[in-house]
Amino acid sequence: MKAHALRGFLFLGAATFSLPLLGLAPSPPQFEFVPSYFPAQPGDQPIGAAHGGVAVDRAGNVYVSTDTDRGILVFGPSGKFSRSFGPTQIHGLFLQREHGVDYLYCARPNFNEVEKLRLDGSVVWKMGYPEKSGIYANAGEFHPTNVVATPDGTIFVADGYGKKWIHKYTADLTYVKSFGGPGSVTPAEEGKFNTCHGLTVDNRGPKPLLFVCNRESGRVEHWDTDGNFLGVLVRDLRMPAAVQIRGDYVAIAELQGRVTVLDKENKIVAQLGDNPDPKQRANYGLAPSAWTDGVFNSPHGISFDRSGSIVVSEWSQYGRISKFALKR
Repeated sequence: MKAHALRGFLFLGAATFSLPLLGLAPSPPQFEFVPSYFPAQPGDQPIGAAHGGVAVDRAGNVYVSTDTDRGILVFGPSGKFSRSFGPTQIHGLFLQREHGVDYLYCARPNFNEVEKLRLDGSVVWKMGYPEKSGIYANAGEFHPTNVVATPDGTIFVADGYGKKWIHKYTADLTYVKSFGGPGSVTPAEEGKFNTCHGLTVDNRGPKPLLFVCNRESGRVEHWDTDGNFLGVLVRDLRMPAAVQIRGDYVAIAELQGRVTVLDKENKIVAQLGDNPDPKQRANYGLAPSAWTDGVFNSPHGISFDRSGSIVVSEWSQYGRISKFALKR
């Protein structure tokens, strides 16, 4: 039986045992892998190519975007597949409740656009490249990886695969400004982006802030909603790709085979599914026969569910969705 010792956890084959996280504050959150929670063949079809995101609504339904014709896969609170809808190749998903209605904000880098959807798949609006910014020669240079909205409706779009700027809009889609822009890789320049890949709104403080995954720089950062760089929160992560916040806690999907959890002080309190094999990390073509239960290969989309557990989708040509349950 093969054992995988991870920070805070010990994996013995398919079984998982949660252990205390040594050297950390008392009672840190603990999570355990839930085998086969989501079906590998939802609707009797493979999940298929996944290069997308995860979102969870108030009812506990889980939304996972894919690069297949089925677009977004929807699973009920128990993990059972229920339906699919919407366009293909949605990269980043952000769900927000507005005036009693849930909406999905979607980034589509291969289509040079972002859009807002209702949960029945109908389109509220679509928005192309920020021509007024003066940064782009044409729409083909715009490849957004994420889009979010603050509680007042202000919209932020991260052009992680394009020019590496974050663009700000009012709720009525009026362009306001752009900030960040590309920086040097070595040393990684602060206040600049080397792929502003993941993005979410941090509502834990007195006013909303932007929580940005600066992927190629290996760090996560705080920016204010006026576009000012506030500081690096954690360095030396393994390609942080996506981030989601629930209560005091932050979950970060690291493309190179790991998930990191931060507390309200932005200190690391758990690391899940740490893959010990560098050859399997960020490996899009890794065959299912090489996967290990509870060990990640390429975390790309992430969300907390309503119970505080963590759901992860992976960058994989076959598609893989996992759940780590919060222990209570």
